[in-house]
Amino acid sequence: MIARVKTSAGVLALLAAGTLGAAANEKVVFGTNWLAQPEHGGYYQAMLDGTYSACGLDVTIMQGGPQVSGRPLLLAGKIDFYMGGNMLQAFDAVQQDIPLRVVAATFQKDPQVMMSHPGQGLDKWTDLPKAEQYIIGDEGAQSFFLWMTSEYGFDPSKRVPYTFNSAPFIANPKSIQQGYVTSEPYAVAKEGGFQPNVFLLADNGFNAYATTIETMQETIDKRPEVVQCFVDGSAKGWYKYLYGDNKAANEAIKKDNPDMTDDQIAFSIAQMKKYGIVDSGDAEKLGIGAMTDERIQNFYDKMVKAKAIPSGIDIKKAYTLVFVNKGVGLDLKK
Repeated sequence: MIARVKTSAGVLALLAAGTLGAAANEKVVFGTNWLAQPEHGGYYQAMLDGTYSACGLDVTIMQGGPQVSGRPLLLAGKIDFYMGGNMLQAFDAVQQDIPLRVVAATFQKDPQVMMSHPGQGLDKWTDLPKAEQYIIGDEGAQSFFLWMTSEYGFDPSKRVPYTFNSAPFIANPKSIQQGYVTSEPYAVAKEGGFQPNVFLLADNGFNAYATTIETMQETIDKRPEVVQCFVDGSAKGWYKYLYGDNKAANEAIKKDNPDMTDDQIAFSIAQMKKYGIVDSGDAEKLGIGAMTDERIQNFYDKMVKAKAIPSGIDIKKAYTLVFVNKGVGLDLKK
């Protein structure tokens, strides 16, 4: 196995030399932040089709869920990589002096949306502040909703909690509701019998990276070849999942999460493609997982302005670009 290194310079030197390669069958655990779903498809693809093993990793996916706290397991060294939400969690880790780093951003666009009923005077993004009620969860109220109020004048007094049940939204045509572009619009159409208007926050200025890959600085320092293999393998897995034969990955997702249906899977994949959730923007030239300093700084500045996070955080400690932006997997796009 390649000698371990303990300095960032050493990591860069190894990467530049192109000598990375994980030990044969090195066991790695990747913790997801929710139950298995198509939004995790590229990782399942890479695990099942030999992409990870080709560079020496024996990857196990540990699915998350309402009773699973994955990030503490990462901090405790019980798992090697964790699926982050967006960069806010990584900024918070810097605040707390936790040596956690984002090494790739699988989603170029956060899949968060707001939905409205068609034909109710809420058919444009700029109409939405006029809604009678904003159905938004507690986590959203402390993150993207602060940006919505800061940038677009949404009224905080109209916000009511979202309990992951769309019935209140369906019942009130003058309301708007949060959701994921890959999930809630499908549920509303199925349960409410109508197609809601869908507004992707990312297309209206909320430029967060999402579904990040997090690891500890110690892993980067001591096992850079493992990090590179996992980042590269994940990118290739996503290209093959989106543009190739994804049947085996979908079957594994349904096995891990029996509530997942073929129709839901097909809808989610179509939405990810339609809205460029994974493959758009910088990823089109730099490859899936791409990140840039400029965009992360811009998102941080927006969150500071919205008072979602304090100023003065050294955000460069939240991530590294060493492992991304190499165009890995672009040849697999069909």
